[in-house]
Formats: sequence, C-alpha cells, structure tokens
Amino acid sequence: MKRAAMRLWTLNKGLLTHGRGLAYGSENKICKPLHIQEVRNKLREIVGVSTIWRDHVKAMEERKLLHNFLATSQKALPPRKMKDSYIEVLLPLGSDPDLRDKYLTVQNTVRFGRILEDLDSLGVLVCYMHNQNHSTKMSPLSIVTVLVDKIDMCKYSLSPEQDIKFTGHVSWVGKTSMEVKMKMFQMHSDDKFWPVLDATFVMVARDSENKGPAFVNPLVPENKEEEELITQGELNKSRRIAFSTTSLLKVAPNSEERNVIHELFLNTLDPKTISFQSRILPPKAVWMEDTKLKSLDICHPQERNIFNRIFGGFLMRKAYELAWATACSFGGSRPYVVTVDDIMFQKPVEVGSLLFLSSQVCFTQDNYIQVRVHSEVASLDSREHMTTNVFHFTFMSEKEVPLIFPKTYGVLQDYLALELVNDH
Repeated sequence: MKRAAMRLWTLNKGLLTHGRGLAYGSENKICKPLHIQEVRNKLREIVGVSTIWRDHVKAMEERKLLHNFLATSQKALPPRKMKDSYIEVLLPLGSDPDLRDKYLTVQNTVRFGRILEDLDSLGVLVCYMHNQNHSTKMSPLSIVTVLVDKIDMCKYSLSPEQDIKFTGHVSWVGKTSMEVKMKMFQMHSDDKFWPVLDATFVMVARDSENKGPAFVNPLVPENKEEEELITQGELNKSRRIAFSTTSLLKVAPNSEERNVIHELFLNTLDPKTISFQSRILPPKAVWMEDTKLKSLDICHPQERNIFNRIFGGFLMRKAYELAWATACSFGGSRPYVVTVDDIMFQKPVEVGSLLFLSSQVCFTQDNYIQVRVHSEVASLDSREHMTTNVFHFTFMSEKEVPLIFPKTYGVLQDYLALELVNDH
C-alpha cells in the first residue's frame, strides 16, 4: 500500500493517535488563563518592541544592548521544568460577540486559519516562559517558529458559540531549539472542555537581533510521563533529520517510487495506441495540473511580528485558506481540515514583500484530499522570486472525490513527496 494511502487509511479508520502533552488540572493552580488578546501583548513586553511602525528601528537598536545577557554555553543556564513553561489561554467565543465575528465562517464554524495564528503566537510565548531571564525585563532571545511538525484534529467542525481553551508547554529541548506541545479544547453543553486538537511546533532561539543562534535553558523531567515526552522529542528530531535526507530534491526515486511512477504512467496510456505520447485519464479522475489555485498578497506592516518580519501565523492562515478553497473547488463540497503536516519556515518574509501562493491537490483517496501550498516572495524592487514555505494540509470532503493523476515528471515528484510526508 502506498505511503499516503496508508496514512489516509489510518485516519479513515479512526486510529489517529494524538501527541501526548501535560494536562494540569485546576487543582495544580499553575496559572490563571490568559485572554487570547493578552498573548501578543505579553510577547511585545518580553521583546520590548514598539507597536508603532515608525519606532521599530529605534526599538531594535535598544535590543542590541541585550547581547550581554546571552549565555556563552547551555551549561551556564539553569535547568527548567515543563510546568515552568505551561500556559493556558482562553478564547471566549461564547461570551464575546465582537471577537466571535473575527473567527466566524459563513458556514457558522470557526476559521481554522485564525486558530493557526493563535497557535503560532502561543508557541512563541511558551518558549519565552521556558527561557525567562529574571535579571532583565526584556528577553535577550529572539524566538522564531521553524517548523509545524504536526497538527491533528479530533473534531472536524468547531462551534463559534462556545469558548475555546489552549494549553501549551515545552516538551523537548536541544541546544538552541525547542519542541512545543499544544492542545486545544472547546466547551461542551456539560460545561466541560473537550479536546479537539493536538499540535507540535519546533522553535529556535536566536540572539537579541535575530542574527545568530542562542542557547536555551535545558529541560529536566519530573516524572516518567515527562521522561517519555523528552524521549519522543529525541525520536522526532531523528525522524526529521532522516526525512530531510530522503528529499526528492536531493536523491533520485528509489525502486518502490520508480514502480509507482511507472504504474501511474501505464494507467494513463491510451490503449487504442502504442505511443507513449498518447495520454488519457482513467474514469472519475483529474489531472493534478488542473487542480491549481493561486493568490497574491501584499505584506503590509499590520501583519508584522515582533521582529518586524511577517507573522508566521499570517502566512499559515493565508496558505490554509487557499488550500481550503482548492479542496472545496476540487471536491465539490465544503471540506474539513484533518491534519497539517510539515510546515517548514525556510526564509523570513519581509514587510513590503509580494507573497505568491500556489495551491494544488497532490493526493486523494475516498473522501480525503491532500493539498500542497507553495509560498514564494518577491520584493517590490525585484522580480526575483524566493521560496519561503511549503505547506501540507489534509482535508475530509463530505463526499467521495475523484482520483488524481500526475502528467509530468515534475508533478510526479510532488505526488511522491506527499507520500513521503505522510509516511513519517
């Protein structure tokens, strides 16, 4: 069975295993939940960045003075526990109509793109809590998102009229990188929060000017459960390294992948001819090339993050909304997101850039649609385009969707790449 097909089969059978994370009860009284709007405010306080666009250069000059607070080695930093970074955040959709409008879809569900923005901000704040430096008000670190490893949904449709709660904590630490586990819950009619989402993000620490790597506080477990989380973090790191070495941009397809390519090619040959140039689609199938959608955004200062680059959550929201539109247009019904895989933040996006997004269906089976979104930018002064991100989303459609077939070698690589993504 092909790799992507195996992943979708697992989802369809309801065997999706969610990532573990700490679950502190109210009896622990770790902290009072933050309002979602407080998250970005706290981030600005920690970094010391002005909310006024024209004052940003001056604020970043002041951050240069924080270099003296950076550790010269990880051993010089005190170890931290998982509960030190644990945060709860409340999104009060049920009691705040104005806030609800920001998250509302026309189908009376919650905009998942907005949730991606909130998860990104929460992940950064969690890492700052882990590395809190009590000798200075502002943090000497610049924490940035480098990878969304996995987001799994266990409930496909969210109510815009019930409160949502996020929790998050650091679950693994390297020398300059951190893995963050986050969960999302929604209030039910029994006045209890029920789980709806699990997420794993990877963050890295940079110096106060975001120009070079910086050491982070080590992490020590307090019990067996936390030891298992750290062990899983090490396994995740090894998996990511192994996966990067198998990229089809670096190595040729293996024998199994070559067989897949040959089988796909044979399935699209016209049996009435004996020419390799004559290609036809099997019944109820679509060429991958015919599933594309594109968009363009101008990156305005409003969407900047605390380091004057375009907010990663904004990029994820834009990519998700284009992917959703692609899946909706292709499947002929309104899809629900099931999984988000491997969003790698390869290059920062500068304010003022032109953001080009290209979305394409890359694999289908039964009711499931996998969509790949490619992101690239160009400055207003240059025509040169540069890849910044590649996003992978899996949707579930309300009805069975057509099969897709790649037509060219380049598109075949996208097809195989989706199989590699879902294999890990």
